[in-house]
Amino acid sequence: MKHDIYGMEEEFHSKGERKRCRKERQVATTTDRSKFKKTDQNLHKKKTPSLENLKRGQVIAILSEGILVDCEGKHTLCSLKGTLKQENSLVKNLVAVGDFVHFSEGGSIAHVEERRSILSRADNLSRKKEQLIAVNVDQVLITTALCFPPLKPSLVDRYIIAAHKGNMNPVIVINKIDLFLEATEEENALYLEFVKAYGEIGIPVICVSTKTGEGLEALKKIMHGKTSVFSGQSGVGKSSLINTLTGSDLNVGDLVERTNKGSHTTTTTHLLHVDGGGFCIDTPGIKSFGVWDLSKEDVISYFPEMQGHCKFPDCSHTQEPGCGILSMVENGGISPLRFASYLALIASVSQEHRNR
Repeated sequence: MKHDIYGMEEEFHSKGERKRCRKERQVATTTDRSKFKKTDQNLHKKKTPSLENLKRGQVIAILSEGILVDCEGKHTLCSLKGTLKQENSLVKNLVAVGDFVHFSEGGSIAHVEERRSILSRADNLSRKKEQLIAVNVDQVLITTALCFPPLKPSLVDRYIIAAHKGNMNPVIVINKIDLFLEATEEENALYLEFVKAYGEIGIPVICVSTKTGEGLEALKKIMHGKTSVFSGQSGVGKSSLINTLTGSDLNVGDLVERTNKGSHTTTTTHLLHVDGGGFCIDTPGIKSFGVWDLSKEDVISYFPEMQGHCKFPDCSHTQEPGCGILSMVENGGISPLRFASYLALIASVSQEHRNR
C-alpha cells in the first residue's frame, strides 16, 4: 500500500511538471516578438498565397457586418479567410482601415499587403495586444480643442509618439478657436503656451474653427494629396471638420455636460475622399491612449528638446540633483507642458503595459 501511495505521488508530480513545461512553452511562444523584428522577418514569413483570380482593394471601413473593401469604386463586404485568423499574433485586429487586401469573388480576404505605416495603441482591455487604428497613412491630425473639452497636452504627446513610431508625421489641429472670448483666462493662457511650445519643436500647429472657417484653408493645404487620419478625444469636433472638408454627413454629437467630455458619435473608422485630392480617416474618440510597446528607456528619445543637456548617462531627469534637464525647465529652456508630459509618461508606461 505504501508503495502505491509513493507511485501515485510520483505520477502526480510528473504530470504537474509536464503541465508546467507546456505552460512555459505557451507563454514563450505568445510573447516572442522575434518574428516582428525586421532582422528575423524572413525566417517567419509565410508563403504568399497565389493571388490569381483574386481582386485587389482597400479597406475603407470595419463594420459589425464585416470588412468593407473598395475595388475600383465598387464596395464589397468581406470577411477574413480562416487561415489568416489562425495566425498567433500580438495584434488584436488583423485588418485595419487603409489596408490593401486581395479577396475572392465571394468576399473572402486571402492576403493583406505589407503596410508602410501604422497608427496603433495598446489594447484598452488587456494591454497585452496591439490595436490597429489605421494603416498606410501619411500623417496623423491630432485633433484637440481650445476648450470644451479641455486641452490635454499629455494626450497630444502620446499621439505624437505613436505617429513617429508608426512612420507618420504628426500635425496638431486645435479646433473651436472661435471660443477664445468665451474661454477662461486659464484656458486661454494654456492655449497660447501650447501653441508656442509645440511650434518651437517643429510640429505644425493649425488653429481652426468650423463656425468661422478660420484655418480651414491651411488645413486643406496640408492634407492635399495625402492620406490623413483624424485622431483625438471625444467632443473635439473631428466629425464636424471632416464633414466640412469632404462634404460627408458623419454624425455630429454634443458635449456631455455632466462630465464636460464629448459623446462618442463616431463608432466606426471610415476612409473618405478629400475634395481636391487625398483621403482622410475618421476614428472614434477616445478617453485614454496607451502607446504600444513603449519602454521607459525609449520615452526620452521622443522629446528632442531634452536630449544632450544632461551630463549623467543614467539620469531619469525627474529628481536628481545637478540634472541639466531640470535646470533647463527651471530656466525656461524646456516647456513645462512638455516636461509634465514626460513625467506622466515615465510614471505610467510600466503600469499601462503590465498584464491585467
